[in-house]
Amino acid sequence: MLLASAHAVEREYRVITALHGTGVPVARSYCLCEDSSVIGTPFYIMAHVHGRVLWDPTLPGMQVAERAAIYDDINRVIATLHGVSVADVGLVGYGRSENYLQRQISRWSKQYIASQTEPIEAMNRLIEWLPAHIPSGETMAVVHGDLRLDNLIFHESEPRIIAVLDWELSTLGDPLVDFAYHMLTWHLTAQEFRGMARADLAGLGIPSAEQYLRTYAERTGRLTIDPAQWDFYLVYNMFRLAAILQGIAKRVEDGTAANASA
Repeated sequence: MLLASAHAVEREYRVITALHGTGVPVARSYCLCEDSSVIGTPFYIMAHVHGRVLWDPTLPGMQVAERAAIYDDINRVIATLHGVSVADVGLVGYGRSENYLQRQISRWSKQYIASQTEPIEAMNRLIEWLPAHIPSGETMAVVHGDLRLDNLIFHESEPRIIAVLDWELSTLGDPLVDFAYHMLTWHLTAQEFRGMARADLAGLGIPSAEQYLRTYAERTGRLTIDPAQWDFYLVYNMFRLAAILQGIAKRVEDGTAANASA
């Protein structure tokens, strides 16, 4: 089962076009074709970006200083994205401007229920708990929706991002939700899902979760981030990730998974 908004290339074209020149590195867009008769589906053309895609968050084979610089640039780029003026770049109406978390919890709860393969009591409890504990003071920004390391292209030899990829889940929403999803890497192990929990971060030159969050808060002008609220954002994103993985499991069971290793 695919979400109704999945793979909406028109939206992806709109957001990368809008962000070009804002300080958020994106591939340059050239044209959008919405005529399905051309190749069988709407499509757009963007520039080829030549660089490095990194998969292991511990960045094996790199020097301590390079790892530190790479994580600092990731933090900088995300803070820059969340600081973009929605009105200035013409993205007013790119998403609804209220009740983002409420709508996301409902969306992923429905997705999980539709993809269930066996009862999981913890997920059922979260479906009840999450809507009742949504933090107050929700803010709005352009959010990417899938800020994983492998959705970034780095310069061939320099520790800097030259393009952020895969904008199909982007919308207007709470930037802390977006950043917390990105920071699951610090809380999950490599075996659980491409994480680096239990790694010797200090020895590797990678900032701790506390340092990294503090740097983001400073860059975005947030004096403090309430620890209890931050825990909620992490819990919600664990739930969202579980719902995504459950959807993959369901497609495997149904024999419709596109990836042979799913």
